[in-house]
Amino acid sequence: MLEFTARFATAAEIDQWDTLVVANPNGGNLLQSEAFAAVKKNYGWTPQFVAFEGPDYTSYNLVLEKSFPLLGKFWYLIKGPDVADVSHIPAMMTALRAFTRAARLNVFAVKIEPDVVASPEARTILEGAGLVKVADLQPNDNTALLDITPEPNELLRKLHSRGRNAVRRAQREGVEVVRMEPTEDTMRALYELMEGTFEAKKAGQAREFDYFRQFWSGFCDRGQGQFYFVYENGVPSVGAFVINYGAKATYKDGGSLQKRAQYGDSHLIQWAAITDMQELGARQYDFCGTPPSDRLKDPTHPHHGLGLFKTSFTKTVTDFVGCYDLPLSPVRYKLWTVAGERLFRQLYTRRTGQKFY
Repeated sequence: MLEFTARFATAAEIDQWDTLVVANPNGGNLLQSEAFAAVKKNYGWTPQFVAFEGPDYTSYNLVLEKSFPLLGKFWYLIKGPDVADVSHIPAMMTALRAFTRAARLNVFAVKIEPDVVASPEARTILEGAGLVKVADLQPNDNTALLDITPEPNELLRKLHSRGRNAVRRAQREGVEVVRMEPTEDTMRALYELMEGTFEAKKAGQAREFDYFRQFWSGFCDRGQGQFYFVYENGVPSVGAFVINYGAKATYKDGGSLQKRAQYGDSHLIQWAAITDMQELGARQYDFCGTPPSDRLKDPTHPHHGLGLFKTSFTKTVTDFVGCYDLPLSPVRYKLWTVAGERLFRQLYTRRTGQKFY
């Protein structure tokens, strides 16, 4: 029977955290990174660094921790655990349960969010391990993924025809993509485009600017982030921030003016980012968020427009299993689900004006 043990990472391992995370079976995830941990530390979470050791590999995972009166500690394995196979998760959860109990960490529940493709078999394995399906949190629990291993000319030919034609027309018409340094002005410009897009699409409200400034700066300072802009009449009309983390690249943030004349400008920004990420060694490009595959053509879905744009590069939408909770204390977890989570989320938002997760 497969067995794992769980432990906190050593100081030496934390010092080389990103190197270890991208060596995980699935190559890690930018939301498990050192840069992201540093941001969340300033927004109500305590980062913990946990290693699962098995017979064939060690998986390094970022854990975000919050403490609550009466309940104890809540752990969120954001985009983790990273596993070679979904069948390894039950053994990891057994190890995590034993570790938190032996170390007297007072953790009442653990939320996991593995990058495991959704399937009836995966659901059966997770539920059989005592995991409870809960609402998903991250936009790329359903997403468009593009294999970017072919050389550029071949890759362009392989794109969905809508995306390929838009890229080529923008190139013919002289649209220019500008790579920008991570200055305050650059960040403000992208944030304004994002706010305008959120408002136009009725997609809610963006987090405060300082959150994005810390996020973008953290990845840029580590050589893991790049800003891209297209200008029209001297002002930014389309902007994007793309992250290269190991073998994966992610279109994390973007926005655009709703009325603009240059056709294919947003497609050309993505194409510029894709070819840059290829040169940096990325093998996969994550467009970071679409409707679920079974609602891709549903015009009432809030991400319908984004889904149409992103699937103009690749027809494939990947649905991951999303979030599951592991109750470690049944009584305290019941209090959490009945009222605790809702109450603490409301209190945190009222006190800080920020999102809880």
